[in-house]
Amino acid sequence: MEGDTVSVLGERFTVFEVPGHTVDHIAYYSADEEALFCGDTLFVGGCGRVFEGTPPQMRASLEKLSRLPAATRVFCAHEYTLANLHFATLVEPDNVDLQEFLVVCEQQRAVDQPTVPSRIGAELRYNPFLRWDSPSIRQTLQDQGRLSEDTPDGVFAAVREWKNTA
Repeated sequence: MEGDTVSVLGERFTVFEVPGHTVDHIAYYSADEEALFCGDTLFVGGCGRVFEGTPPQMRASLEKLSRLPAATRVFCAHEYTLANLHFATLVEPDNVDLQEFLVVCEQQRAVDQPTVPSRIGAELRYNPFLRWDSPSIRQTLQDQGRLSEDTPDGVFAAVREWKNTA
């Protein structure tokens, strides 16, 4: 349940309910270690598909995670970083932070180095699924004819649907 704590190997984690990918998805956060284990809710440069939940639920869950301290390390369930970042360049082609991070990640993966973990503060600069208030993302969605509702939930849903079909 939301706010419960669990201990693993002497480390305390707070449980966050993060519905969206599934209706009962949870994440674990350690304030002491500045570490978030978020399963399929948040990925480096992306987020999980919305299987059982709704886009507004998923966006609200991502917003909850985005409020964690910027230094929080993000440990996600999969190494989908390059695919996520390549998609993100379609959504926000002029994002310099994104372009620079993509180069770094391509170099890391070329020598079999992981891109996980990321950090919340970094994700807020380049992850299109956390940037529903970005004017450039809204403009891209409008230019592509993909934005039917100009609200945070509408922007998130449009980006998620685009990724689903990319």
